Amino acid sequence: MKVTIKDIANICGVSLGTVDRALNNRKGISEKTRKKILQVAEEMNYKPDFTARSLVMGKTMTIGVVLFDLYNRSFAQVLNAIELKARELGYFVYITLTDKNPENELQCIDYLVNRKVDGIILFSVNKGQFFDSYLRKFNIPIISIFNYISDEWEYVGIQEREAMKEAINYTTSKNYKNFIYICPPLAYSGKSNIYTQEERLNGFLEALAENNINTTPKIIKTSEYLRSLEGTTFNESEKTAIICSCDLYALEVMNFLKAKGYDIPGKVGVMGFDDIDMLQYVTPSLTTVKYPIVEIGIKAVESLVHKIDNGHYLSTPLLEYEIIKGESI
Repeated sequence: MKVTIKDIANICGVSLGTVDRALNNRKGISEKTRKKILQVAEEMNYKPDFTARSLVMGKTMTIGVVLFDLYNRSFAQVLNAIELKARELGYFVYITLTDKNPENELQCIDYLVNRKVDGIILFSVNKGQFFDSYLRKFNIPIISIFNYISDEWEYVGIQEREAMKEAINYTTSKNYKNFIYICPPLAYSGKSNIYTQEERLNGFLEALAENNINTTPKIIKTSEYLRSLEGTTFNESEKTAIICSCDLYALEVMNFLKAKGYDIPGKVGVMGFDDIDMLQYVTPSLTTVKYPIVEIGIKAVESLVHKIDNGHYLSTPLLEYEIIKGESI
C-alpha cells in the first residue's frame, strides 16, 4: 500500500502542511521537526505522487527536448548538458528525436505537449508563419537552439556567419587558393529549416570575396561527398582547403585523404566546425570552430526554467566561439 504524506503526518503528530514543508525543503518548521519527518519518510519508503504534486503546483517539473538524432556527437553533448542542468534545477527531461523530418517534429511536439511538459527546447527543421502559429497555440515556453525559427521565439546560439568568416579568414592567411565546401544538409535548402548551415555557407562565400579569392569554390551538397572528391587532385603549388560544415564530415574527409596518400596539411588542408569532444583522439589535430555546445544546453535550460518559474526568459546574448588552430590547416 502506497505511503502518503497523511500517513507521515499521523505518525509524526504534525499537520499535512508541516510534512509538505519538510519534504520540499521550505521554511516555517524547526530543524528538529524537519529531520524527524525526513527520517520517517525514509523508513516508510515514501515516494512522492508527482501527479498530485503537479496539480497543486500547476506544473509537472518536466522539460521536453526535440533533436534530430544522436548520431552527431554534438547533439549527444548538448543533450547531456541539458539533462544535467535540468536535473540540477529539479526538472526531468523527455527526449524526442525527429530524424530531421518536419512531420515527425510536429508529432514530437504534440507528444510533449500532451505529456504536459512545462517547456520545450527545440532544434527545429520547421519554420515560417504556419509553424509560428502552430507553436503559439500551445501557450508554453519554447526555446530554439542551433536553428533559429523567428523573432517570436527565444534563441540560444552563436553568430554562425561570423564564425565561419573568421575560419575562412584564418585559412586564407595560410595561402590556400582553392576551396571545397562540404555540407550535405544544403540539399534541403528551401525545403526545411537549415538556418545554421545556410549561415555558415554565407559566411564562407563572403569571406572568400573579402579575401579576393577568385577561383570558384566547389560546393558539395550530397551525402555522397567522399565520392564527389574522387578524381580531385591536390598539389602544394595551388593549395586546396576542404571546409566542412561540421567535424563529422571533416573526420570522414581526413580518413579518405589519408587512404589516398595525401599529406595533411602539406597537399590539402581540412577545416571542421563544432569542436566535438572526440577530436582529442585525431591525428593530425583538426582545425575547427569551437562551438559552445555544452554552454548552449546549459543556457537554454536556465532561461527556460526561469520563464517557467518567473514568467520571463533570462537575457541570453549570442554565445562566444573560437577558432581552434589545429594541425590540419
